[in-house]
Amino acid sequence: MKELKITPIKNGTVIDHIEPGMALKVARLLGVPDPDAHSTVSIAMYVKSGKMKYKDIIKIEDRELKKREVNIISLISPNASIAIIKDEEVIKKSRVTLPKVITGIARCSNPNCITNKDEPTETEFTVLGGREVKLRCMYCDRLVDDIIESII
Repeated sequence: MKELKITPIKNGTVIDHIEPGMALKVARLLGVPDPDAHSTVSIAMYVKSGKMKYKDIIKIEDRELKKREVNIISLISPNASIAIIKDEEVIKKSRVTLPKVITGIARCSNPNCITNKDEPTETEFTVLGGREVKLRCMYCDRLVDDIIESII
């Protein structure tokens, strides 16, 4: 039986253990693929996994993620892991961790919140963990309905 595999990357980032079916949303939020970068991006969805029944994987050549991007991944897929690849070797691998507070990543769904007015106020949310990640606005206490749609 033939098995189709994604080729390894020489340098870049591998995002593994993404919740099944979420890779395309994660890629979109990370701005992948970047039309100016011309780097290889591989996305595998619903890959059989030992830890999870299925998982998604994203490989991005020639790019390391910024802290803000890792925080976005943690909100969408809190069990994800990130590997940094140099010369085809994993030099660092870690699991994402949910931050206690996020600033400037999502917008509040309350139209009357001060962050949605003409005030120069950056959004700030308390991150509530658990089975499903929730965000609570630190200004108006509103819970964010849809994290993916709220990310800015």
